[in-house]
Amino acid sequence: MSPAYLLKRMATILFTLLVVSVIVFGITQLLPADAAVMMLGEHATPEQLAAVRNQLGLDAPGWLQYLHWLAGVLTGDFGTSLRTGLPVGETMVVALGRSLLLAFASILLMLVIAVPLGIVAALKRGSAVDLGVGLGSYLGVSLPEFVTATIVLILLANPALGWFPATGYVPLTEDFGAGLHHLVLPVITVSVILIAHVSRMVRSDLVDVLETDYIRAARLKGLSPRRVLVRHALRNALLPTITVIALDVGYLLGGIIVVEEIFAFPGIGRELIVSIQARDLPAIQAGALIMAGTYAAANFLADIAYAVLDKRIQYG
Repeated sequence: MSPAYLLKRMATILFTLLVVSVIVFGITQLLPADAAVMMLGEHATPEQLAAVRNQLGLDAPGWLQYLHWLAGVLTGDFGTSLRTGLPVGETMVVALGRSLLLAFASILLMLVIAVPLGIVAALKRGSAVDLGVGLGSYLGVSLPEFVTATIVLILLANPALGWFPATGYVPLTEDFGAGLHHLVLPVITVSVILIAHVSRMVRSDLVDVLETDYIRAARLKGLSPRRVLVRHALRNALLPTITVIALDVGYLLGGIIVVEEIFAFPGIGRELIVSIQARDLPAIQAGALIMAGTYAAANFLADIAYAVLDKRIQYG
């Protein structure tokens, strides 16, 4: 991977984030919310409201407000929350860390289950195992998150059983065991659709790869079935899966909003819901921009993983 390509990709990511920042700032300016009223309350006098608007620069033209906001973002200052009075950048980054913890735990569980399921289904194509994996995949993809969450809560968070807590969050740094205990149900809920999606893709791609000429040639050389599978087939069959996983990171950051709300998980999705309900414009802007940056980084890492797994792929 050449330095020129890396610079080009970084420039593309920065340009994308710039466009996203313009769109996000423009949309939030259209929301029916007045920062001065939110800070002082509805009973504030016109003079007080005018003074706050002047202090915050809200009486300036929209393009000038955007430039001031963008300058702050470039220095790490996303503004102050109208709801809490705290810096929104720090709040959103902490919330993003929790969401990424949930996302990575879900992806890890998905890889542990989905990849072996897809491999077994491909090797036993047409068997009852293949049929079972296919039916399970269709069922998992068809269930929305709130339905899966409800089923998980009924089965595993029954107060009479006391297996897992229904809601809440405990930082792993405070109590590792309790933190994992609270993560189980959200992770299972998020992983269901990922397992269904990825297992089906692994199965389909591996079936196609196993029918290629170079796999037949490897078998004719006398290589063991395990070596053919691991060293030759999987390296190529998993390439499309990497793309799906990278796209799933974006889905997780946006799609787990429902899961975070149901399980009262304080991630960036739930933080955005609260900010939207409170018309907290700086928090909405910061959250949307941080999520876009995370999604762009995930796609960039997917390209790097492509080059690592398949040496034929050269970026330059």
